[in-house]
Amino acid sequence: MTGSRHWPGKRSEANDTQQDRAAQASRQYATFFVDGLFFGIDVLEVQEVLRYQEMTRVPLAPEVIEGLINLRGQIVTAIDMRRRLKLRPRTDGRTPMNTVVRTEEGAVSLLVDEIGDVIAVDADAFERAPDNVTPQARELLQGVYKLKDRLLLILDTKKTIGLPAGHTSPSGMETGRKATETDTSAADAAHSRRVLYGKEDQR
Repeated sequence: MTGSRHWPGKRSEANDTQQDRAAQASRQYATFFVDGLFFGIDVLEVQEVLRYQEMTRVPLAPEVIEGLINLRGQIVTAIDMRRRLKLRPRTDGRTPMNTVVRTEEGAVSLLVDEIGDVIAVDADAFERAPDNVTPQARELLQGVYKLKDRLLLILDTKKTIGLPAGHTSPSGMETGRKATETDTSAADAAHSRRVLYGKEDQR
């Protein structure tokens, strides 16, 4: 997008109070689709959304980790959300898209089928996940919103980027570290093995 960003002018105290109340009464979520399911993440936790990016595979990494992305000089771990949710693999030949989320230790990309819109929902409409949600999805959810035409599943980002017991989390792979001109695919793979398993690559 080109052009200048226009900041709002000075607002009255009354207007500020009205807008604060409106913000408290609603929540904004960045949305995406995975195998027909409609997910949302708090918009403040999303850094950016991107089309498919080339990745470096990570030998011996947990199966949910698709690889590493060099995102403008940052090494970002990419998690396949179909695998994370134990859903069927993509079979239509389409490449996934990236929802890049912020974490305390850097950025992590969630590989999804399709990017949706940023939507606002009434905070009072928040509910616990219903019984018909799969156990694999339920453990990653904060709750749901029942929209007019579909169910919005709200992901818990921290749980989503965490991995099952016995594996190091993506944030433990030095997510967001700066890439240098001397980085190569082999060097990145060796680095990831060191971080994942706490030892130098012996091969």
